[in-house]
Amino acid sequence: MANKGGFTKGLAITGTILVWLPILFTLITSVFGTIKAQRFLCDYLIPAELFPVALVGTLLLFWAAMRAKIMRKVIIWGLILMLIFLFGGQALAVVTGLASGAIEPAGWPWVLVISSIAIYTLSLIVVCIAGTLLVKRLFCVGNYK
Repeated sequence: MANKGGFTKGLAITGTILVWLPILFTLITSVFGTIKAQRFLCDYLIPAELFPVALVGTLLLFWAAMRAKIMRKVIIWGLILMLIFLFGGQALAVVTGLASGAIEPAGWPWVLVISSIAIYTLSLIVVCIAGTLLVKRLFCVGNYK
């Protein structure tokens, strides 16, 4: 039987807030930075820099999903993809010399590292949406599977 009590709801709400923080912080700083500089500014590394916050939030969401027996697969796959692309991109940056500055940020190594950060961020957004849906399903009356 699925547990949709107060503790599970609290886990889901807290986890959802934590996974949204890196995305929202990126958007907020981009808006204020763009207004202040009067040109488009966006620090696309903020979601990766705030990975510990996203990790804790994702683990809380997974715990809530396990208790409620819903949304487990999408959350765990999102976490797996986040880990693969974040740490894979970092490893690639170190191996190619981008991390140390030994080579210029150009060419295929740069494209692969930036692409891995983009896929990490997209995976995080998937977890954010899954968390939002999990909270909705925990609070709404009805049969959701």
